Amino acid sequence: MLLRSFAAAVAVSLLGLPVAAQQADLVPTGEDVRSSIKEPSYSPYAGRSYPTIPLWGDTHLHTSLSLDARALGATLGPEEAYRLARGEEVTSATGLRVKLSRPLDWLVVADHSDAMGAMNEIVAGNPKLLQDPQVRKWHQMILEGGESAYEATMDVIATFSQGKTPEVLKDKEFIGSVWESYLKTAEEFNAPGTFTAMIGYEWTSTEGGNNLHRNVLYRDDRSVARRLLPYTAAESFNPEDLWKWMARYEAETGGQVLAIAHNGNLSNGLMFPEINPATGEPLTRGYAEARNLWEPLYEVTQMKGDGETHPLLSPNDELADYGTWDKGNLGPIPKEDWMLQYEYAREALKNGLRWEAKLGTNPYQFGMVGSTDSHTSLSTAEEENFFGKAVHKEPSPHRMEKPVYQFGEITVMGWEQMAAGYAGVWATENTREAIWDAMKRREVYATTGSRILVRFWGGWDFEVADANSRLPAEAGYTKGVPMGGELQEAPVGKAPTFLAAALKDHLGGNLDRIQIVKGWLDSAGRTHEKVYDVVWGDAEKRKPGRDGQLPPVGNTVDVKSATWTNTIGDPELITVWEDPDFDPARPAFYYARVIEIPTPRWTAYDAKRYGITMDDEVPMTIQERAYTSPIWYQP
Repeated sequence: MLLRSFAAAVAVSLLGLPVAAQQADLVPTGEDVRSSIKEPSYSPYAGRSYPTIPLWGDTHLHTSLSLDARALGATLGPEEAYRLARGEEVTSATGLRVKLSRPLDWLVVADHSDAMGAMNEIVAGNPKLLQDPQVRKWHQMILEGGESAYEATMDVIATFSQGKTPEVLKDKEFIGSVWESYLKTAEEFNAPGTFTAMIGYEWTSTEGGNNLHRNVLYRDDRSVARRLLPYTAAESFNPEDLWKWMARYEAETGGQVLAIAHNGNLSNGLMFPEINPATGEPLTRGYAEARNLWEPLYEVTQMKGDGETHPLLSPNDELADYGTWDKGNLGPIPKEDWMLQYEYAREALKNGLRWEAKLGTNPYQFGMVGSTDSHTSLSTAEEENFFGKAVHKEPSPHRMEKPVYQFGEITVMGWEQMAAGYAGVWATENTREAIWDAMKRREVYATTGSRILVRFWGGWDFEVADANSRLPAEAGYTKGVPMGGELQEAPVGKAPTFLAAALKDHLGGNLDRIQIVKGWLDSAGRTHEKVYDVVWGDAEKRKPGRDGQLPPVGNTVDVKSATWTNTIGDPELITVWEDPDFDPARPAFYYARVIEIPTPRWTAYDAKRYGITMDDEVPMTIQERAYTSPIWYQP
């Protein structure tokens, strides 16, 4: 409790965050915000209506209601997922006691919509379902356990990825009963102002093994969400059909939904395409407008790899090769280099500028969040508390030894899992509506599991004094737009300025640096990128070299004991930066990337706990990071 109080007090001083959120209507930016702080008052906190606290959560958690999770041994359901997330201790499926270091503020239990809840019945031996010979075979193999159960799970995944869902698992009455039970549990755990149980599910398009998955998140409560069953990949693999379902849902119910794509790194070049896979034709304005409308966010980091960028796409970015999974997914297609440009967030943001110039709408104008994609009901993303992607990868001396999954030429070993990530949402209060609204306007950011506090604004008039203030949020909202916002029509003779601030996770490592990543479109229609180090720790002794490169911050990790010291880096960083290469005629985007000093990776904690000697290829340290949603400039 003392640590949380201390962190809150420090947050007040650095980022302009009161200890408690203002309970006010959501106001993202602009004149409403400015007018809210016009009236002079002795109290610098009076009259505020802009977001003042980051709410931590996970948009992507699976429970025993997911077909693959249950087949792999997940026995915990949504109830246990909510209990853990709000700070309680639970027992994992393998009998281990587990608790988060700090509660989350919100959670989306996003189980696969295809055959949701069916595997519980298959394992239990539901006579109606076992009439299907394939389902009966799965039941028998799962009961055998061990390798047989694992093979059954891989067969389940392959069957659904090929669109061959057994008819018995498509029963609307059964699916409706499971959805109703899920909604009831979400309402039981939803406590506005304290903990938000957001409603959602995963639409799992994996045609031919190509990952085009989306999580669908509701702004609504049970009374609205129950009126239409979730959309399934058995109905269509095409994202455009999902968007049509979303439009239908809103039209029929009066509710609101958004979608978050994830793991483009496993899409085999299809996540951010130039050629629409459904039509074989170049993208159209209709596609761009629909994707821009329905998908305001992208899940940029999670257990199955970091999706910010790839070293082949960003060869001049020394920190690009982070959590790289580039082997392909569940299909027979091996990864080829040409696919990468259509799989990673930074390249998609760059290509979005090109498409906007052609079509008038940017299909890839998304904010960024992190989440877990855990299939254990456990949202554990900290390195020292990592419970793995699935039950067979929960903590044990052997979880490194076997693959997470293996399909044809593609093998992903247990140590390649990432303990990631979380989503930070800047909202005015802890409610479904406020969190969803923040997501819709993209005032969110991703972390790889660390709870770094980050704020980022862009405008035309920020000055050094704004970074010296202990209440930078006031300057941020009065002079500019927050992460996820847009700048237009550069004033004559001015370049955009950015106010960036970060505070270390009080349980984590100090900060190495804040970088601003810029992408832009030149007059010939080519895209470019550049990473700027704008403020860094140990600034008195770390100076950029002649090549402009900042020396590494150092490394204090003792791998053997899985410890480190915060004797390098800084606990907080804040600066105002002006783009030195700005061309007012060219569209661009900017986002902040915050890097921690090296700390032990989860593999180092496992090595210490279990007395394991790791192979040389296993990484033992990590530099956690955060990615803000971009700010776009449009001439």
